[in-house]
Amino acid sequence: MKVIGGILAGGRGRRMEGLDKPFAPLAGRPLIAHVIDRLAPQVDGIILNANSEPGRFDAFGLDVVPDSIEGYRGPLAGIHVLMQAAGARGASHVLVVPADTPFLPHDLLARLTTADPDEAVVRIAASNGRQHPVVALWPAALADRLGEYLAATADLSMAAYLRQLPIAEADYTVPDAPDPFFNINDPADLARAELLVQGLAARSR
Repeated sequence: MKVIGGILAGGRGRRMEGLDKPFAPLAGRPLIAHVIDRLAPQVDGIILNANSEPGRFDAFGLDVVPDSIEGYRGPLAGIHVLMQAAGARGASHVLVVPADTPFLPHDLLARLTTADPDEAVVRIAASNGRQHPVVALWPAALADRLGEYLAATADLSMAAYLRQLPIAEADYTVPDAPDPFFNINDPADLARAELLVQGLAARSR
């Protein structure tokens, strides 16, 4: 199984009060740099999905692909083009994560892979009793099917689409530890993430 990492950085970030969310500063580095650091050792390359000014990601040396379906269609459109891009690079799967999740597990791919032996199943991360469908291991071969779905429906919710597919879940809950899928939506979340980084650094001393 060849797995490409796919980072969803195409959202609008409307609650960030003018900050370009992937570049919001966290522990002195852009938020997306933390996501890349967590993801890169687990996959056979990384592709970014972004819909504006791809040049702003040049410093990371990664391919950037915009949605291939016109009009802002949400995360499913990003997942669709990441499937296409991963398949074009000979990958069987794409491990999709959002650009605002800096605490991803170091064993994210390993545990998703073992959630179900069937490689046609979509394997989804979960924690604390909640699924995180934007953190999932997707078969790249689903690209055409997802593209047809997006062209035919007005319902862009992840839940609605996933009801049509076989799925498996991997639980990453760790008692008394930060949620590894904590995501940053606004400046208050960013401030909380800064405290979490400091706490993790203190534990490692």
